[in-house]
Amino acid sequence: MVRRPGPSSTQLCPRCQNDRGRFEPHSNGHEESSGSLSRLTRPFLKEPSMIDNLCVAGFSRLFARLRRVRPRKILPALAAAVFFAGTAPVSASPERQLFVSVIQQPQTLASSEAVLELIQFARRAGITALFIQIYRGDQAWFSSELADDSPYREALKKNGEDTLDLLIREAHASGIAVHAWLNLLSLSKNTEAPILKKYGPAVLTQKPGPEKNKLEDYLIDNQYFLEPSDPRVHEHLLGILGEVLRAYPGLDGIQADYIRYPDSQPFYGYTPENLEAFRAASGIREVSEFTPGWKDWRRGRVTALVEKLSKRARELRPGIIFSTTGCAPYARAYHEAFQDWARWVELGLADFVTMMSYPLDPLDLEENLMGAGARAEGLSNINVGIGAYKMAAKADIFQKHWQICTASGARGCAVFHYGSLHEDPALAGILLSSITRSRKEL
Repeated sequence: MVRRPGPSSTQLCPRCQNDRGRFEPHSNGHEESSGSLSRLTRPFLKEPSMIDNLCVAGFSRLFARLRRVRPRKILPALAAAVFFAGTAPVSASPERQLFVSVIQQPQTLASSEAVLELIQFARRAGITALFIQIYRGDQAWFSSELADDSPYREALKKNGEDTLDLLIREAHASGIAVHAWLNLLSLSKNTEAPILKKYGPAVLTQKPGPEKNKLEDYLIDNQYFLEPSDPRVHEHLLGILGEVLRAYPGLDGIQADYIRYPDSQPFYGYTPENLEAFRAASGIREVSEFTPGWKDWRRGRVTALVEKLSKRARELRPGIIFSTTGCAPYARAYHEAFQDWARWVELGLADFVTMMSYPLDPLDLEENLMGAGARAEGLSNINVGIGAYKMAAKADIFQKHWQICTASGARGCAVFHYGSLHEDPALAGILLSSITRSRKEL
């Protein structure tokens, strides 16, 4: 397959180009748009180069008008006409998937009874795959010598059995696949994380600015982020992956989450080691976000980590499904989190990507799907995350998102998360009723 370029954020118009993927007014009177490239213009074109040297502000103005004139009918039709002509046929039945998070209280893996209740619900709701969170904030819900496995040991003592083992057995008996969901580069707010105890804050990513004096200075969006390019981080995460795969040969897959830089500004990756390596490779001494090649260098480091994890998983378990999550819209992932997830699928590093973006407006979800489909040549290798956790008392919105996903041709529709269905039974009811309708149609 021919390598397609990433979303271009330059050469858009001789007077409005910049390196931030945003448009600014200039002397020709082009209006300002605060949206990112993917927001209106990028999703409508398969190749970013198709609009190089054109003024994208004009496109933004056009599609802004389309949004105001019956947008829910115009945008999907326009998207279908532009992107998906000639692509693979739309799948009639995407996988029905469910995330099970440790943030849910009580935690599902804390008791055998809760595990059996989950499997019973999943079977009734027609769930075909479960993403079970077993690693978060350097805590492990499995036996580990590298992470803090106190959650696993507490559950084992309480139940007298490994509840993840039980979950895998019961899920398989019901025809449900189980993927281990691992939050890898985020330590959450865990200042006691074993990797921090071992190496200190040197393994955390950094933004440019004053010297850090205490651990709290490294907090980013209320969490600590490991540096994606640090060899010590690689060793730790590869070790975690190995522990999981050796302990649970029945797992169907691994879903690697948080494989990225923080998607917030100012940008990150300014560790002394990174700057030294980039200077050695480029010969450039002064490094900033406008330095040619600096973004690509960090993006390449994230991809290198994905490649290592994918290779290790397949060495230890030939045939294992290895997937990742991805930010959305795609331009945000590419330009801000330095996460080229469409490329990971293209290279075969990931079998699929779960797009984790949770807008409330259904139109925003449609636009994200358009952008993802344009970059990945359709949605056959893309799961769509549906943010049920934002939709308590908003069952109508949840239903609309579910309908959009199931009609999109995506590989799967992944509800985030199981605990939210407990909090609002109306959301669970939508899943249950949709599977009932599907069975009647058969």
